[in-house]
Amino acid sequence: MKFIVSSSHLLRQLQVLGGVISNNNTLPILDNFLFELDNKALTISASDLETTMSTKLEVESSDQGTIAVPAKLLLETLKTFPEQPLTFVAADNNTVEISSNHGKYALAYANGDEFPKAIELEDPSVTNVLGDILATAVSKTIFATGNDDLRPVMSGVFFQFSTESLTFVATDAHKLVKYTREDIKASQAAEFIMPKKPLNLLKGILAGSDSEVSIEYNESNAKFSFDETQLICRLIDGKYPNYEAVIPKENPNKLTIARTQFLNSVRRVSIFSNKTTHQVRLKIAGAELNISAEDIDYSNKAEERLTCDYQGDDMQIGFNSRFLSEMLANLSADEVQVEMSLPNRAGILTPIDGLDEGEYVTMLVMPVMLNN
Repeated sequence: MKFIVSSSHLLRQLQVLGGVISNNNTLPILDNFLFELDNKALTISASDLETTMSTKLEVESSDQGTIAVPAKLLLETLKTFPEQPLTFVAADNNTVEISSNHGKYALAYANGDEFPKAIELEDPSVTNVLGDILATAVSKTIFATGNDDLRPVMSGVFFQFSTESLTFVATDAHKLVKYTREDIKASQAAEFIMPKKPLNLLKGILAGSDSEVSIEYNESNAKFSFDETQLICRLIDGKYPNYEAVIPKENPNKLTIARTQFLNSVRRVSIFSNKTTHQVRLKIAGAELNISAEDIDYSNKAEERLTCDYQGDDMQIGFNSRFLSEMLANLSADEVQVEMSLPNRAGILTPIDGLDEGEYVTMLVMPVMLNN
């Protein structure tokens, strides 16, 4: 089989697909890209058994055939080429020869039939979402997922589709993020848990994209299709915890503050906090917020005073500064609101501005016990 393709176009597609390939594959064939040629259409796939991604590009050819080409070797070679046409010729002696303007490079290929076949989804439900909206939903939530192998359901993002809205939730039991779009609806209600790896891949490709993404899903798998690309992955099996139950409903104490000022202050003060608890103390009275941290073992301490708008009783509450700054950094609003009830109940962080019509973000952070 023989085909001619633009070097930079091929490299762009392979770099995206390369994110799927795992560093420690159990099957050697998975260290390869699968090339499937059908006249002018070249389909390239990569897989780690859990996630399979494929993309289609146009090439000059009138041949057909399938081969599996070593991913690492091919990527490293392509990165060094300036833009030019490359000719690929797969010979019968199991080597594929690449000809550029200045040279020839031969690499061994494997039989394409050994490559695992992508799963066909039986009887899937379908929802369409704009690429950029999906990327935003993922980046707003994925940082809050857990890494606990004992609770795999918390290591993914929960997709909750209904006929009124789409909701995306992530939590690690210390922090929780709920992102809702009421301007998009699904044709029927559905719930599934997406693993992190495919979501990170999608987030990278779809940021800023105005392509329509078709999401197909059934009990065990989901498939994302957009432009000439498809991603199929296995879903995380299990029941997602009832997150609505942990969001406190009555929060009479409301603090409104400039996000950047609050974030910078928390970051600075947290440098002086205890290295195991990362605890910062928020003391709110009147229009003043006092942020402090102390590491008693090393006699380090810091304190800052900020002006804020506060309605509620004077209170002191402790938070893990890493979680708090992570959440504040993930918002793009100028002003945020923190709603609290008691020092031992979760605080709710919401942006006041910077959201589209029908877009809602709720972030929940668990407090840490203050040792007075």
